[in-house]
Amino acid sequence: MTVPHSAHQDERLRRWRLVLGDEGADGTGRALAGQDAGVDRALAALYRGEPGTGTGRRPAGLGAGAPQLVRWLGDIRRYFPRTVVRLLQQDAIDRLGLARLLLEPEMLAAAEPDVHLVATLLALRQVLPETTRATARQVVATVVADLERRLAERLRSALAGAPDRGARSHRPRPRDIDWDRTIRANLKEYLPEHRTVVPHRLVGHPRARRGIDQQVILCVDQSGSMAPSLVHAAVFGAALASIRTLDTRLVVFDTAVVDLTDHLGDPVELLFAAQLGGGTDIDRALAYCESRITRPADTVVVLISDLCEGGSPDGMLRRVAALRAAGVRVVALLALDDQGTPVYDQERAAALAALGAPAFACTPDAFPELLAAALQGRPLPAPSG
Repeated sequence: MTVPHSAHQDERLRRWRLVLGDEGADGTGRALAGQDAGVDRALAALYRGEPGTGTGRRPAGLGAGAPQLVRWLGDIRRYFPRTVVRLLQQDAIDRLGLARLLLEPEMLAAAEPDVHLVATLLALRQVLPETTRATARQVVATVVADLERRLAERLRSALAGAPDRGARSHRPRPRDIDWDRTIRANLKEYLPEHRTVVPHRLVGHPRARRGIDQQVILCVDQSGSMAPSLVHAAVFGAALASIRTLDTRLVVFDTAVVDLTDHLGDPVELLFAAQLGGGTDIDRALAYCESRITRPADTVVVLISDLCEGGSPDGMLRRVAALRAAGVRVVALLALDDQGTPVYDQERAAALAALGAPAFACTPDAFPELLAAALQGRPLPAPSG
């Protein structure tokens, strides 16, 4: 059905009115009502502030009280999808300095749990009042549980072993069935009335498994900018620790180095044990990791850092060169999160790549296959950032 031109024009003016806010009211000749008015108020509260000065301009800010902010959080959850809600929450924290309101349990309970909210809570945990600590832990636990459901099984599946194309199995698991060969082997079982093949014999490939002596060391920069990456690394570390064929270690660092391997069974406790902020000494962190390697040829070190070294840049590069010479496979992830291109030291990233330690950003969804490739000695997947 063809939409009349007037309807197109009306919708265009409505959209412009939403984009321009109050400043666009005269130019569009449109007034907002109903849900459109609610959307406009919610966005105005964040990006232009609340009305009420009588000057026709709206000062920035959501007000100083948690009740007003709680109402705003409820509004944005009503008007926008979850992905947009998370973006608006993060903008509220970054633009308007609302992190202090996270200290109030009623506001925290109303927020949409996500990785960036967890990162903010971890940065504030030293000043969280006792009344808020339990709520904060619940928020962190909710996000960790969601990430585990989404990512942990994918990681375990990727590390279960790639199909051995040189071997055949007539009792393959469903995921290992070679459907082309199975159909060819069962063409005589074709049922014309059903236009299908009923296979009596399955053909597939058994899984190629590696031994128990492989080691994975996650070496994570815990400076403030890397907080979302630390959250994902904690979840992946816990999942890796549950795989019996791997010896997993998680090390976090700033100017000091802390081994959190003993906390891998409880990623929530692990995150609260980390100390976000401070400087960066990658050379010292890699030195510690090197001291824990017993079988270099069977070890993968995943350095998660923006490479903004505050210690010895030349020492870091010499350390990576020594690890590579010993047979350790080193991968540098400039970020392990869902954001865009990270801010990082490009010169040091190029220097690491020249040493055979590729450096690129990686989304959590891509990490399982990347680590599986590193452990199996395969070429790494294409960078995702």
